[in-house]
Amino acid sequence: MTSRISRAAASLAVLAIAAAIMAGCGSSNNNTTSAPASTGGGAASTGATSSGVDQKVASEVPAAIKSKGTLTVAADATYAPNEFIGSDGKTVEGMDADLAQALAGVMGLKAKVVNATFDSIIPGLAAHKYDLGMSSFTDTKEREKTVNFVTYFSAGTSFYEKASGGPAITDLSSLCGTTVAVEKGTTQQADSTGQSKKCTSAGKKPVKVLTFTDQNGANLAITSGRAQVGMADSPVADYQVKKSSGQFKLVGKPYGTAPYGIALPKDLKLEQPVLDALKVLMSNGKYMEILKKWGIESGAISNPQINGAIS
Repeated sequence: MTSRISRAAASLAVLAIAAAIMAGCGSSNNNTTSAPASTGGGAASTGATSSGVDQKVASEVPAAIKSKGTLTVAADATYAPNEFIGSDGKTVEGMDADLAQALAGVMGLKAKVVNATFDSIIPGLAAHKYDLGMSSFTDTKEREKTVNFVTYFSAGTSFYEKASGGPAITDLSSLCGTTVAVEKGTTQQADSTGQSKKCTSAGKKPVKVLTFTDQNGANLAITSGRAQVGMADSPVADYQVKKSSGQFKLVGKPYGTAPYGIALPKDLKLEQPVLDALKVLMSNGKYMEILKKWGIESGAISNPQINGAIS
C-alpha cells in the first residue's frame, strides 16, 4: 500500500478530479498552512484545558519542540482525500492535515503543514527538516529502520483504470503484460515491480511500471493512455473514482491492508506525546469526526501503536 503508499491538471477536461483531488497540482513549492491547531470538543483527560490542550500530554513534549512552539509536518499534497492543495492554491488540506492540527493542539503546539514530494519526506525527517511526516505512509519494518511510526489508520491498495475498456484486473497476478502507473517511493511501486519479476519467472510478460513524483502524474498517465492501470491506497483510489465524473472505475479487489503511521525522526523523542495525543482525540471523538469529514471512517483504528508494522 502507500503508502504513499505513496500520499491530486486541470487542463484535461476528461479529468474532472482537478478541483478536488488534483487542486494545485502544479504546486511543488512547499506551500504551507500554519493556522492555529485546535482539537475541537472536550479533551478526554482531566488535564485538558478549555483550549483543547491536554496538560499531561503537553508535559511529555521535548523541550526543543516546546520552545519552538510549532511542529513542521510534511505531506505530499497530491493524494486526496488524505492530503491535497486546497482551492486557494497553497494550503494543504485533507485528513492528514486536519489530524496534524488536532494532534498539535492537544500537545499545546501549532502545526505548519508543508507540501513535499513523497519520496523526500523520510530523508527530510532523518535530516531534521521536518518534525512529522503525515502523508499516508504505510508503517513497514523497512521504513522503521529509518524513522519511527505511530499508527493511526488502516488501508489497503486498490486498482483503478479508465471507465471504458482496460485490462481485466483482479489482483496483482493479473498485472502481467500491463502498464501500471504508481507514485515513486510507495508500496505500490514495490508491489508492482515485485509482481513483474514473478510474471517473467512464470514465463509471462513483465509489468511495465511507470513511476511519477506525485499522484497527479500517475493519474494523468492513465487519462492520457500512457498507462492502463493505476494503483493507490484504497481510500485515495475510491475518492479519485468518485470525483472523476465517470472517467475512472475501480477494478479487482483491494489487497494488503496495513496500518498508516505518523513518521517521526528516531532521535526527536516525540513518539509518546504523539501517541498519547492521538488517544485523546480518539477518546473525545475528534479523531472519528475528522475521518467522517473526509468519508474514510471505515479505516479507523482503536489501538494505535508505536512501530506497529506487520511486514
